[in-house]
Amino acid sequence: MDMVTPAGRPDQLLGALRDRLGAAAVLTGSEVPARNCNDWSASLPQTPLAVIRPLDAKGVADTIATCRQARLPFVPQGGLTGLCRGASPEAGWVTISLERMTGIEEIDRASMTMTVKAGTPLETIQKAADEAGFFFPLDLGSRGSCAIGGNLSTNAGGNRVIRYGMTRELVLGLEVVLPDGTIITSLNKLMKNNAGYDLKHLFIGSEGTLGIITRVVLKLFPKPRSTMATLCALKDYAAVIALLDAARSGLGPLLSAFEVMWPDYWDVITNRAGVKPPVAASHGLYVLVEAQGTDESLDAPRFQTWLEELMERGLLADAAVAQSLAQTQAFWRVRDICAEFGQVLGPHISYDIGLAVARMDEFATRCKAALASGIKGCESVYYGHIGDGNLHLVSWVAGLSVAQQPKEEMDAIIYGLVRDMGGSVSAEHGIGTLKKLWLGHARSEAEIALMRTLKAALDPDHLLNPGKVI
Repeated sequence: MDMVTPAGRPDQLLGALRDRLGAAAVLTGSEVPARNCNDWSASLPQTPLAVIRPLDAKGVADTIATCRQARLPFVPQGGLTGLCRGASPEAGWVTISLERMTGIEEIDRASMTMTVKAGTPLETIQKAADEAGFFFPLDLGSRGSCAIGGNLSTNAGGNRVIRYGMTRELVLGLEVVLPDGTIITSLNKLMKNNAGYDLKHLFIGSEGTLGIITRVVLKLFPKPRSTMATLCALKDYAAVIALLDAARSGLGPLLSAFEVMWPDYWDVITNRAGVKPPVAASHGLYVLVEAQGTDESLDAPRFQTWLEELMERGLLADAAVAQSLAQTQAFWRVRDICAEFGQVLGPHISYDIGLAVARMDEFATRCKAALASGIKGCESVYYGHIGDGNLHLVSWVAGLSVAQQPKEEMDAIIYGLVRDMGGSVSAEHGIGTLKKLWLGHARSEAEIALMRTLKAALDPDHLLNPGKVI
């Protein structure tokens, strides 16, 4: 691509942009931080031509105007905790980092909403909601690093989707800058607003390919006043399905998490990661059930009675019940330690897939066997949210670096099986570039064609995060 235009060379245009936005807003050359060269996907980093750090939507629009003048591709960045290279630049691109666009603008108690800037870390939002007497339910292992704008752009899932839904369900309004620099401000607080198209859904989940989200109106919820948790051991997957049904019917709206771990996962965390589990090994599967309510005097006895009934029915092989917040956190440590698999397992490849709940154990069994027989020395472990149809797995060949891992062969086996079983190649992490080849395994040709039509309509020059998703 010819980067020289009648409007001036890129260095001249970036210099003019620095004059408008301030010296701290435009970083070039050796000033470019390493963090802006990649996300958490462990792929090869690429140094962008410049990192632009505006303070508001107008600054984003000015940056876009500069990029368009110079015909420079540009990519939005938040906390850079993505796993599919959705926010990673290519050499010669400009990154528009929202890292300085942080802060809580308003908490509206009457409407139970919070208006925030898109670069605000998720954990900051969670704490602000808690201090105001509310609860924001989106929760991810990267809560301290990920930014809310990125959570929206990938339609993040996390631990409590079974009760509160994906990020899409937690958003009422947003402000977004289009690929031509137009600022669309629709900071809607209304639960009911059917005045035309609900445009926010164009941008939520689009991975920064249709626009750059700059501000968000989030839904808040009453703060839970009781939390109950149990870690259960079960004989087989049929018992897991029965437990999920019992949790949905017996706990109702109290059910906030249902996390399942296969024996291979249990073996890794106990024998390699050194976690002391609250229940013994040698069982078929393990399930963490969490319930949250508003009256501890009623909720805790109800939870205990529910669990005792399951034990009497013989549904549970073993179970431990958290007696304190510290024990609840210890139970979650069992599930969240997967974030440390890089240190525990060494180089590995992570996968995030969606499947019908009833077929997850079948997938785990078939996939584990296919990887072991198809790739010499390949190991894999399985775990996931399950109650919302989301299974995670990691696979690796011991002794190989990340670059040496046979990822293409793993992808073909795993995503081929996902296609055969009618699942999704991405439940919550997005597509980016790393899963782009496999998008057709989960979306029809007509769906992909419509995605391309939308992209071409909003970004006909394909300068905003080009080559991502479709």
